[in-house]
Amino acid sequence: MLALFQQISAWSIPVFLLFILVYAFFRGVKVYETFIKGAEEGFNIAVRIIPYLVAMMIAVSIFRQSGMLDLLGSICNPILKIVGIPVEVIPLALMRPFSGGGALGIAAELINNYGPDSIIGRLASTMQGSTDTTFFVLTVYFGSVGIRKYRYSLAVGLLADLTTFFASVYIVNRMFSI
Repeated sequence: MLALFQQISAWSIPVFLLFILVYAFFRGVKVYETFIKGAEEGFNIAVRIIPYLVAMMIAVSIFRQSGMLDLLGSICNPILKIVGIPVEVIPLALMRPFSGGGALGIAAELINNYGPDSIIGRLASTMQGSTDTTFFVLTVYFGSVGIRKYRYSLAVGLLADLTTFFASVYIVNRMFSI
């Protein structure tokens, strides 16, 4: 039975793509021309995003290399011990709204140091999968389409990040604590 599911899984995407091509053909869509037009639009979007992406990457690198990330973690340490949040995940919680790549590096470091089945490893994995890169989204995506007034987007994004951080801590502690 497992072999059948593996075969279905292996063929699902190619069959789906073939279905789209056949469906488009019968609908009279010029598939190749449409693909080229979409690729051209994608390239133009990428060119517009690159300046924002480079600026965000430089800002995140400066933030991390300056030691500010570690300083914020140590400032939060006394409060977190009272609440029961492992101090080791604070750099991940602080980096995640800024950079997915930087947060992934921190999560990988936590998993390597503490193990994937440890509370910290599981918490890092849960946080990585449940939070978003709020500043990255605002900078790159909003910037690329010309949105200048974020209004409540930043507050809502950071509130969502904070909520998912506490939800991750609660769920991991409830499910995996001894």
